[in-house]
Amino acid sequence: MIARKRLILITHAPALVGDDNRTLAAVHGLERALPGLRLEWRVTEARQLAALPQRDEWLAEATKDGELPFLCNGNESYPVTISGLQTPARTNPGGQPLFEVHAKLPLDAAGIAAAADVLEAVAEGARAYWGHASPDGYGVEVSEQMRHSAHGPERSPRGLPMLNLPWHIHSPAIPQYLGWLNYWSAVTAQAIGFPDPARDADLLTRARRTAAGGWIVRLTDTPLDYDDPTHLDALKRAYERFPEIGGRSAP
Repeated sequence: MIARKRLILITHAPALVGDDNRTLAAVHGLERALPGLRLEWRVTEARQLAALPQRDEWLAEATKDGELPFLCNGNESYPVTISGLQTPARTNPGGQPLFEVHAKLPLDAAGIAAAADVLEAVAEGARAYWGHASPDGYGVEVSEQMRHSAHGPERSPRGLPMLNLPWHIHSPAIPQYLGWLNYWSAVTAQAIGFPDPARDADLLTRARRTAAGGWIVRLTDTPLDYDDPTHLDALKRAYERFPEIGGRSAP
């Protein structure tokens, strides 16, 4: 079987509290953004699919521990998944616990067409600070940008700027890195100075405002390809424009 390429989506939001309905909002948002999708299956401890006929009620109870259990559409030929976890304060920007939502869908024509709507729906359902959607494999590239020592290189092997580790970034509203599609909440957009009509004219041609006042910003017209020199140039320009991203500028 040929492995299907995937679109990976991650959003970073404040930690869940009490009977928080943001998990349901993120799941419902993903379903609305992909018409016909129903995330009504879970994976058992025996790694078998099990149907969830009362999914919303089950999810409301399951998320009281601060996580969003793994859900999928039950279609192994066209898998769509979502899950979420609480990350500890010590590993996060600003020393705050956060709630991360992870979703995956096929990187095909339908997935690419729906990607911006999916990112907006999940991010604003979770009330995220920021998030992104990128082709599978982006994580290896980002990991090579992480600065582990003050005496390390100034550029990654691709020539991209080095980024500070998350716990060295002063605020959870500051994005840790850039992806293909970027979701910036109103708070995050303000923190990084977007938009500036004079400096962001090109980015604004591929950006749109969201229902909650945030932004979806697409760096390249097609999914980000690190082997494409024009895509790499777009990524370099965006990092140069927003030195706050990755904690590269003083607060």
